[in-house]
Amino acid sequence: DPEDIIRWRHEFLVRYQNRRWADEYLAVVDSVRRAEPGGEAGELTVAVAKNLFRLMSYKDEYEVARLYSDGEFRRQLAEQFEGDYRLHFHLAPPWLARRNSHTGLPEKRRLPGWTLGAFGLLARLKWLRGSALDPFGRSEERRMERALIAEYRGAVESLLPHVSQENYDRAVTIAELPESVRGYGHVKMDAVGPYRRKLEELVRRFREPSLAVVVNQ
Repeated sequence: DPEDIIRWRHEFLVRYQNRRWADEYLAVVDSVRRAEPGGEAGELTVAVAKNLFRLMSYKDEYEVARLYSDGEFRRQLAEQFEGDYRLHFHLAPPWLARRNSHTGLPEKRRLPGWTLGAFGLLARLKWLRGSALDPFGRSEERRMERALIAEYRGAVESLLPHVSQENYDRAVTIAELPESVRGYGHVKMDAVGPYRRKLEELVRRFREPSLAVVVNQ
């Protein structure tokens, strides 16, 4: 059900960042719903709801910290392990990760169990995300992730005045394009170039007027 899809993602984005961020998401989805040729949420609305959410909930340092510290991770540990055990985390934080001398890619480091407590503190600082004070926000990957949100929103909004029954499937294809941007780190970065080129090409072709052949008799 489209409403369930949208509602769950809106609620997630409130937890991810705040209600303002979630309401921005909802405003875009609602604008798509209003532009539907059938007058109600259809494939296009669902495609935008899923893919805008994908872009707006990118997994950065604050989100990793929230997922580890929200209680669910500890609950799962308690269900699987008993007695004394030690935790270690294998992560590649940008300020600590070493680069592999052959590939140039960051290598994960083993961090001690007390890192779990630090996650709780970091999760409470999510309000810094994307601001001038964000210590992680200046990295190439984070700047790219924020840019992808704006680019996708702009592309979707440019389609809406032109959506019709005739070009509906093409609009859905464009709305689903972010599904090709998967993974993290260098894997995600490598996927962005082809995605951006395809998005630009398909939006341009979508907005070009169709050529009509006129036969004079």
